[in-house]
Amino acid sequence: MSDSPKKKVIVIGAGFAGLSAAASLAQAGYAVTCLEKNEVPGGRARVFQAEGFTFDMGPSWYWMPDVFELFFQKFGKNVSDYYELVRLDPSYQVLFGEGDIMEVPAQMKDLEEMFESLEPGSGQKLREFLKQAAYKYEVGINQLVYKPSRSLTEFIDLKLLVGVLKLDVFQSMHKHVRKFFKHPKLIQLMEFPVLFLGALAENTPALYSLMNYADMALGTWYPMGGMHKIVEGMVQLAQEQGVVLKLGEEVRNLEFSGGSISKVITSKGAYDTDVVIGGADYHHLETKLLPPAYRSYSDKYWNERVMAPSSLIFYLGINKKLHGLQHHNLFFDEDFGPHAEEIYTNPAWPKKPLFYVSVPSMTDPSVAPEGKENLFVLIPVAPDLEDTETIREHYYQLVMARLEKLTKQQIRPHVIYKRTYAHQDFIKDYHAFKGNAYGLANTLLQTAVLKPSLKSKKVKNLFYTGQLTVPGPGVPPSLISGQVVAQEVLKEFAPQEKTLAV
Repeated sequence: MSDSPKKKVIVIGAGFAGLSAAASLAQAGYAVTCLEKNEVPGGRARVFQAEGFTFDMGPSWYWMPDVFELFFQKFGKNVSDYYELVRLDPSYQVLFGEGDIMEVPAQMKDLEEMFESLEPGSGQKLREFLKQAAYKYEVGINQLVYKPSRSLTEFIDLKLLVGVLKLDVFQSMHKHVRKFFKHPKLIQLMEFPVLFLGALAENTPALYSLMNYADMALGTWYPMGGMHKIVEGMVQLAQEQGVVLKLGEEVRNLEFSGGSISKVITSKGAYDTDVVIGGADYHHLETKLLPPAYRSYSDKYWNERVMAPSSLIFYLGINKKLHGLQHHNLFFDEDFGPHAEEIYTNPAWPKKPLFYVSVPSMTDPSVAPEGKENLFVLIPVAPDLEDTETIREHYYQLVMARLEKLTKQQIRPHVIYKRTYAHQDFIKDYHAFKGNAYGLANTLLQTAVLKPSLKSKKVKNLFYTGQLTVPGPGVPPSLISGQVVAQEVLKEFAPQEKTLAV
């Protein structure tokens, strides 16, 4: 063991990607300090309490449990050491209209029977579809997304080049789904998961049918206590590795020496550093903290990126129990196709929005007072829109009227707590580019090496992680992103103490 001082790493942002990178590098022998702008860690997965309710502020779906398990296992731990998972059954439900509800069962046999009831022969088609999707998941999640995507040469040894047609990289999800299914409800169900990727099925490579495998084969889970329990577990893990977490310290400036960042200046102090990892908004870090000579991408480049949607969110406390809802509820009572398109191609507020409702108190009594309900209502909307209280209230009344009609109950008179969250909040809290909620859309031209690089092209010791770089948006990809950037730092700035677990 060397007696020389440990190399210092500053991680900007304590979201999933930042915490993942911080823990990984601390394990490898770096002296890691994680600087978080907000008073609560977690980034978009923050939490707040009000009137006895506990609200997860962002992510609410727990998919790909193997990604979380693998992360904790790298530290000799298990997910169960930090939080308790339960599998939801039904996984979720889709409301197509009054009395027209599809509950998506957790068990494959029941799922195949549901498909068969809508379209004879589709049960077998589902098996074939998911067999292909399982292969894509194995290659995509276990190999492809763990690549840093800094050069095409990284993929030469992958099945990606051997079986590129098998992975359907150049076919759209739209076409791929329709090769298997004809019934409109089944098509909508199979296309729904790509909404998490921030793009329409027409523009998303069919490689991402791996999301259907994650949905239907691996299941929908929930960490008891809420999604923030994952963050709490990751913070504890990081601190066990020696990470120093500083909350309420926004990075304000950077000092340079010889083409590298030498010091990070925050609202409360200054930190010498050998390496910097930007886990905050990539665009903000580039355009607000770096002088023009040190920026990798132009304003034109950023403005030409296809962004994933933003969100209008309502956090609601209800003073009674509700019926007709599950933990996760998708409202496709308006025509899914054209109205889904509105949030990607039409730079305006949608006329008939899709929306999603989560009621975690139906699974977890700890997130609401007894006899009450915790309601999270999300409307996906285009980024970079005018965001006013008047607009927010209009959409609140619009979707709540639909929710009440479809579930045949009054809800608005029973709301005892209400908080709204949209573009301006994403910008204020996270410096989110154009007020986006999810990062870059996973289109073919914004995949792998075509995303903003995880390594600065101009600053020798600056790296990036999170939803605007590889592998992309979502909680599991962000968790992976932190591990990938840690490996890249290790290659270029080897520490004195240990080697990174793989």
